[in-house]
Amino acid sequence: MAVLVLGLILFIGVHSVRMVARPWRAAQIERFGTHGWRSAFAVLSIAGIAVTVYGYGLARHNPVLVWAPPFRMAHVTALLMAIAFILLVAPFVRGNHFKSVLGHPFLCGVALWAFAHLLANGTLNDIVLFGVFLVWALLDLRSERRHDRDAGVVYPQGVVSRDVLVVVIGLVGWAVFAFWLHGLLIGVRPLG
Repeated sequence: MAVLVLGLILFIGVHSVRMVARPWRAAQIERFGTHGWRSAFAVLSIAGIAVTVYGYGLARHNPVLVWAPPFRMAHVTALLMAIAFILLVAPFVRGNHFKSVLGHPFLCGVALWAFAHLLANGTLNDIVLFGVFLVWALLDLRSERRHDRDAGVVYPQGVVSRDVLVVVIGLVGWAVFAFWLHGLLIGVRPLG
């Protein structure tokens, strides 16, 4: 469990700099340049993901059951994950209502991903992993919305055709992941 926690500290820590130290971040970008900052951010993020995945894998060998999710919870999780995939796609397609209404649909998608997985998993390592991501995503969403409000950011109105594109791409991504990649990468087939 310690390796999982270390990975989360590294990954979430790097991704929280903008939330907790925006002026320091701006100074580092000024000092090292955008390319230098992004390179360091990428290296630390990849290291954080690698350590988190390794630590999660280790923790799965000796799971500590905290609660047993009801059987039907997997179906609820699958539905919530379809919505989460749509939200995760939304920031990458310009001119959609998800972006104009939510402002930060990616963070909403991460929060929904984490929440959905908390519903379907009851081991301590699952609760730590998904709980940390849920709390981080909600805090970062609050921070980004406050920053947008203070900066007077207004997102342009969306177009229905772009919404359809977001939904189609999100649902195709969800289907590929739910029916194939999740089993291949995680070792669990959520939909059988």
